[in-house]
Amino acid sequence: MELQHVSVPMPSGGQEAARGFYAGLLGLEERDVPPKLDPSELVWFRVGDDLELHLYESEEPAPRAQHFCLRLDTGLDELRGRLEAAGVEIADTVEIIGRPRFMCRDPFGNRVELTQWA
Repeated sequence: MELQHVSVPMPSGGQEAARGFYAGLLGLEERDVPPKLDPSELVWFRVGDDLELHLYESEEPAPRAQHFCLRLDTGLDELRGRLEAAGVEIADTVEIIGRPRFMCRDPFGNRVELTQWA
């Protein structure tokens, strides 16, 4: 068994903000939404080889504490700088030895951890 996707909410009309953050700032590749699903309400991204991140329209607020984590092979410091330059608030968190990391929130308030194996 393995994780196949993570779904997080975005408000109605948030598709361009999702693309700007996840594709533009984080560099994720957008993928097509499968047939029979409404692509006007969804934005899907490929994360690594087999994992996907799904954003779906919802008026529910983003959870405050729950989060998902994206791991980079290299370039964590550069990504942090790019996010800060774009005005994204960065929060340091408890250190995990051998795994530098920080937290941020997407444009909709979803909490995202970014890490890199040291």
